[in-house]
Parts: sequence; structure tokens; C-alpha cells
Amino acid sequence: MYKSLIRPILFKFYAEDVHNFVFGSIKTFSKIPGVPAIFRALFNYENKSLERTVFGIKFKNPVGLAAGLDKDAELFDELANFGFGFIEIGTVTPKGQPGNPAPRAFRLIPDDGLINRMGFNNKGVMDAKTLLQKRKSGVIIGGNIGKNKVTPNDKAVDDYVLNFEALFDVVDYFVVNVSSPNTPNLRELQDKEPLTKLLSTLQTLNDDKPTQKPILLKIAPDLTNEQLDDIVDIVNDTKIAGLIATNTTISREGLTATKERIEEIGAGGLSGIPVRKRSTEVVKYLHDKSNGAFPIIGVGGIHTAEDAIEKLRAGASLVQVYTGFIYEGPSIVKNINKGIAKAGL
Repeated sequence: MYKSLIRPILFKFYAEDVHNFVFGSIKTFSKIPGVPAIFRALFNYENKSLERTVFGIKFKNPVGLAAGLDKDAELFDELANFGFGFIEIGTVTPKGQPGNPAPRAFRLIPDDGLINRMGFNNKGVMDAKTLLQKRKSGVIIGGNIGKNKVTPNDKAVDDYVLNFEALFDVVDYFVVNVSSPNTPNLRELQDKEPLTKLLSTLQTLNDDKPTQKPILLKIAPDLTNEQLDDIVDIVNDTKIAGLIATNTTISREGLTATKERIEEIGAGGLSGIPVRKRSTEVVKYLHDKSNGAFPIIGVGGIHTAEDAIEKLRAGASLVQVYTGFIYEGPSIVKNINKGIAKAGL
């Protein structure tokens, strides 16, 4: 019903407006007694074979929600009713910021893709912390952290440290985001020297805590094999827990959307089916190059169970959806989990 009836109506309106409308609707309906239970009955799939322990955390299933949908940690308890094994909030920054000017989110319907240049729009890490302190569900929460746009790269470590300390007691794992294409010069932090410094600083702080939290690095799909080799070395050297592969791409190769449409949209990160193949290639390369030395969360173009299975067979331990949730609707998590269980993965 979603794809045949609801989606065509929603897709007639600007993407960010629809996002806000749907978020508000889920929050409102979830306050009605009995509705959360209905959501769980409709969209959850429980199977012991789906359980797995990754970087020391036990997940009820391997399908998570990627960062970017619940930027301000406003809806994680409600979204947990849709069957996710874990939910990643953010990206959050130390200070709230409006992000880039609208319009800044665009559908590529013929390609099952999205282009966004949101620019880390969020209310700030302390607002997110306040909401996370009120967590009611038992869903596993990841905290995706970034730097403010006005913070120069040579001061970026300070922003990540502030986020890390603020969220430490209210999230289950961290994701260091240096791979969004929508904050000027952010991807320069993926270079070996600054990235090693950043991750080493965070891991040192982590080691000093009575109990450590897994720290993951989220990388771009646009890195060369040589850069991916550096990433493997950095993970091994800094002893962080693992990687998320991948973020959105700046590539526009292979799209069926017209050149005029692409030029009209302009800059931004592309997600969805167009990034599926490359993200899987990156997962496999990293897994093979490291001999499976660390876990990888695979994300990028996962719309079906077959897409998720492809990532898992390439070497991912867990997967995340984002654009697929928008295109396929709330049944996506259940459908993927049923497919994974059937495949015996």
C-alpha cells in the first residue's frame, strides 16, 4: 500500500517538507494508546538467528537506521517500533546550526536515489543529550558526531571531543563523520595524518573511561584503493572498533536522470540505489584487505533483502538503511530481516 498509494502522494511535495510531516505524524500517532503496539505487530520480525554481537554489543537484528533521518534524537523511541536493530542519531555538532539554504534535498525518482546538501543542520549536541537521557525503549543508539561549519579543520578535534564527552553516557557507540560532502573541507579530515590524530585523541579519551564505548569511522565511497589502504592502517593503529561504509557520493555516474535535472539540483551527496554497487565494493575491499580484522557496517543503496545480503556477503557485520526507508516504506526492515533469516546469514 505504501508504494502504490502513500508514496505517490508524498512524492508530490518537497522532500524536506515531507520528512518533517512524516516525523510529526509518527510522533503524534505514537502518543495514541495502542498505536505503538500496532506498529510493532505490523513491522517487527523476531528470529533468534538474526541476533549477533558486534564490537561487544548484542543486536536483536542486523538492520539499523543510518544517521541523517533522526538528526536531533527526537524520534528514536518511536522509530524503534518499526523493527530496527539499532538507530543512529545525528550528525550532531557542538553548537546548533541551520545547515545549508533550502532547497537542499532532492529525489531522483527514476534512479531510486536522493541528493542532499543538508549541511549538518541540527540543534546542537546538548539538545540531543537531553532527549537521549529520556530514552524509554531499549533500542541501541549510535551517536554520529561532526564539526561545526565555522570550525576550521585545525580545530576540528576540539569539536569531536566536545561531542564525545557530551554523549558518552547516553549512546551505545560513536560514529566519527568526516565524510559528508556538504560541509566545506570536511573530507580533508579523511587524510591520514589529521584522521589519525582525531581518532587517536578520541580513543585515548575512551580508554580512560571506566567502561569504553565502540568508536566507528564513517568513510566516503569516493576514496581510492590507496586511501582505503590508509584507512585500514589507521583503524589498526588507533584501535578504534570498526568502520561504516559508506556515506553519500559526489559522483553522478550512471544516472538515468537527465543532465539538465542533475545540473538544476547542483551539489550534494547522492544516496540510494546509485551508490549501492560502489559501497559494496568498498565493504568487500576493506574486509579483504584487513582479513576481517574489524567489523564493518554496510550502508548504501539497501532497498531489499537481496541488497542487504549482498553487503553481508561482502563482509559487513551489520547494515543500515536510509534512502531505502523513504522509497520502500516502513515494511523494509521486516522484509530485510526475513530475507536474511531465510538466507541463513
